Amino acid sequence: MGIKLQEENGQWLIKEPFYKDWASKQNISIGDIILEVDKNNINELKEIRYNPVIRVANELILIKQDGEQIQIKIDSFDIPEQLLYILFLPACYYLLSLIISLYLYKKHKNKGLIKLLILFILTVSLAYASIGASGRLDSVGTIVNRSSMLLCLVLLIHFLRNYFLFLNLKWILMYNVKILYLIPLIVIFLSIYSIFYPFTNPLFSNITLWLFFILLVLIISILGIGYLKYKKPQLKIFLLSIIIPFLPFLFLFAVPEIIFHKHILTGEVSSLFLMLIPYSFIFTQLTERIFDMEYFITRLRHYFNFSFAFTIWLMIGLYWITDLSISRMTEIFFFTFLSLIALFYIKEKIDYRKRKILFSTKGDYIHRLYTTVDSIGRVVKIEDLLERFVQEVSLHLEIHHVYVLTYDFHTHAVTSTSKLKEYTQNQVDEVFIEQLRLGDIKKTAHFYVAFIHQDTNYKRILVVDHNQSIYLKEEELLWLELVLLYLNNFIENTKMVEGLLEQLKHMKAADKNQLPWLNKLLWLRFEEEKYQLAQELHDTNLQEQLHIAREMDVLVRTKNTDDLQTKLSKIHEHMLASLNDLRGYCENLKPPLLDTLGLNAALEKLIQKIHKRAEFVLVYAIDRLYLEDERLNLMIYRLFQELLNNALKHSYADTVEINLFETDDGFEINYSDNGVGCKMDDIILADSMGIRGMQERVQAFNGQFSINTNLGEGMSIRIIVNEGNTSTTYDYDICNKRHAHSTIG
Repeated sequence: MGIKLQEENGQWLIKEPFYKDWASKQNISIGDIILEVDKNNINELKEIRYNPVIRVANELILIKQDGEQIQIKIDSFDIPEQLLYILFLPACYYLLSLIISLYLYKKHKNKGLIKLLILFILTVSLAYASIGASGRLDSVGTIVNRSSMLLCLVLLIHFLRNYFLFLNLKWILMYNVKILYLIPLIVIFLSIYSIFYPFTNPLFSNITLWLFFILLVLIISILGIGYLKYKKPQLKIFLLSIIIPFLPFLFLFAVPEIIFHKHILTGEVSSLFLMLIPYSFIFTQLTERIFDMEYFITRLRHYFNFSFAFTIWLMIGLYWITDLSISRMTEIFFFTFLSLIALFYIKEKIDYRKRKILFSTKGDYIHRLYTTVDSIGRVVKIEDLLERFVQEVSLHLEIHHVYVLTYDFHTHAVTSTSKLKEYTQNQVDEVFIEQLRLGDIKKTAHFYVAFIHQDTNYKRILVVDHNQSIYLKEEELLWLELVLLYLNNFIENTKMVEGLLEQLKHMKAADKNQLPWLNKLLWLRFEEEKYQLAQELHDTNLQEQLHIAREMDVLVRTKNTDDLQTKLSKIHEHMLASLNDLRGYCENLKPPLLDTLGLNAALEKLIQKIHKRAEFVLVYAIDRLYLEDERLNLMIYRLFQELLNNALKHSYADTVEINLFETDDGFEINYSDNGVGCKMDDIILADSMGIRGMQERVQAFNGQFSINTNLGEGMSIRIIVNEGNTSTTYDYDICNKRHAHSTIG
């Protein structure tokens, strides 16, 4: 009902009915006196004293200002908008949230981030669905509404903490955010208390709202500070995902109501935009790459600009032609705007599927680009590369007279790849050739001329003889331009490989100075390792030593010896902690047990150290190896070290398994986890998680390194090394010897 009351001389007068149209139809006016609510004297309703609002009623008896007493029967269907906003929309929203949550859980079962996100979505929808019951002051509805309002924000903070760790960013709030779960728990107890003492309801409602506001400001601050500090686009997207849904409520309801006392959209309608917040987080999980929304945001911005401009133009036309009210114009605006965005999206999907028909009579140019790049990318010599390129251009453009001109900067001579068509000086001007730059495609009276590649000696130009009878369309020119860019890179890479092969060919086995580039590469690698170690020691152990030195300096100069023993004890503890850290660095650089007690003891100690930090169950099996090359022991230790550290930092797994098996000629390492996994392309491009370092270690001993992973499917790595073997073909049979098998949980 939402009928606000005001007490005057012991009588309760109607101050403002919420549903004004319904009140007018029922002959309810401001100033009418309420006598009974559901056949109970209004003065007997205790909640009216501390909260003068009739929230729910089936029958009212009131006295009009002229003294007439009337009885009003109320039916739920008398106020259809109440059924829409309090029952139908919350129910639909909760059902949709439940369906999407089940889909996410089924698709990403092993991801901790997904589980937190699902809980956040369901809690938001539960808070929204319990609005009706809470508005009726139903005890259970009030408890659920208040607790879920705060719980959803606590879950969001928990989600953000894990997301910062996922991005390898430093969390800017307290690390143990689980303590925040006490907030909704406390609110539950306060709400139960208000059942027995109803006069505390307004106080606890205000406490809930203030806690909600504080947590919301905290979340926005975390994302804002995080984005300013780390400049991660993902944090910017999350920040906008929270702020933007508040804008309609702020500028279409709150601000007009405060300034003009007349809103553009009702509070119920504008608050619906707040329900977009959890779904903006859902979209980040449904993309091909996890949390990668830049591509979709760019598309949405493109649709938004076109749709918004046309909608504004349409609204201007309707304003001049019709006499529609502002509220009606607003409804038309949003309907048109959202419809246009949907139309652009559908059109793009149809265009993509019908591209062969819409954009080309010869097929899909995107597919042709892939096939061309794949074809020319298989050639290893520059001459063969240019010949294959000419064949591809001639085939796809259906032009026979295609050839490459090579311009010599020293002799100014021009040679052609075509054996059937000789080049003449008048056909392509030398000045014209010199002016071409990367990406240029010029049309002359008889030719299309395009830049291919240039170095200190030569410039290579593509010539397409159109004979004034062939016209290349825009999509054909775009295809050619993209292929030329790929070809330029292929030539550069091919030249580099040819140069390295030439140096290797003329290298003397005993003279390492014949490969200066290799010496430079090794020197840079050593310097990089030393720099990283120095930086890590500077940021950790050195800072601890400086702190201890300052504390000792203060004690030397102090005259107060009362608590000297206590301060010395604290400094002694700091020194021991610093020494333990330094010992840890030394053990990482050179494991002490490896030389004294052997590989198995060193691996056991490493696994015990991992166990202290791990949140997953670690299952391992270690065979006792008998290797002639002692360097292999250090390599095995480093591989275990890298694999287990990756499991700690990146896997988010529940179970990790690592095994070391003895084979007939060497050993085999098998690693697997049930964590988040990743895409193979991401590993190759980003060189993530030290994969390349492990691969190089294995290849240095002529071993084989294989990895199998996918998003949401965990990761498995298999390493096989045959001692003394110089080939890369190995036996995959695993011996059945098991000397150590343990489970750590």
